[in-house]
Amino acid sequence: MRLRLDIAYDGTEFHGWAAQRGLRTVQEELEAWIPRVLRLNEPVSLTCAGRTDAGVHARGQVAHLDLPDVTDVPKTVAELSYRLRNVLPSDLVVRRVSLAPPGFDARFSAIWRRYVYRIADSTPDPLLRIHVTALRTELDLQKINAVAGKLRGLHDFAAFCKQREGATTIRNLLQLSARRTWGDVAEITVKADAFCHSMVRSLVGALVAVASGQRDADWLAGLLDARERVGEIRVMPPGGLTLEEVGYPRDRELAARAVEARARRTLEPADSESPA
Repeated sequence: MRLRLDIAYDGTEFHGWAAQRGLRTVQEELEAWIPRVLRLNEPVSLTCAGRTDAGVHARGQVAHLDLPDVTDVPKTVAELSYRLRNVLPSDLVVRRVSLAPPGFDARFSAIWRRYVYRIADSTPDPLLRIHVTALRTELDLQKINAVAGKLRGLHDFAAFCKQREGATTIRNLLQLSARRTWGDVAEITVKADAFCHSMVRSLVGALVAVASGQRDADWLAGLLDARERVGEIRVMPPGGLTLEEVGYPRDRELAARAVEARARRTLEPADSESPA
């Protein structure tokens, strides 16, 4: 039986999502409590939609969990949801537990992830200090929105990623925009089919360089030609970043999407042919 968990957390006191020996992580916390509240004899393993780094927050994290067959599925779902609400610490909430539809995979079935990076570039509101990054330089958000069109689409984002052996840095950037919100906070929204390690915070760091006048739009657009990490790009602090939402296709398309997502991305059209 596969369950879907919709999760939110304040990442300040967590060393990221992934379990690490001797460190407090979101995965470790959940995998410690779930067998206890369900009285399971075996450990459980969670798979999430996107591993967040230490200090990064989430409102819309999604994970799946496989359990042994049970006789009363609605009862098990209800018990897990109720009991987790009573035992989890205040900085971690499982918003919803539900039976996953056939073919659902929290990671590979996802078609997009949406992050928001929040920056206080004026006098920071003390009520927001944990979830925003304070800067002393005022940002021109029009410059971010003006250059966004050059970055959207399918590109190799190697300049912004900590590369991992055998992994591609090609991603489809679906949305990039900036606006002012409550408390005059600058919100930069980044949405893509997937993200590689440190990509969002590095991309925001490059956008901040443009919005503050330190760099121009051509410099930023030119980074897409790089085939390795560019050291001059600032990786923004984790506290300003929140995973807001993960999108999935219709239930009947979940399994096919999971297969598609496992394929290695390329910059070539899917139906292209090699020259004779």
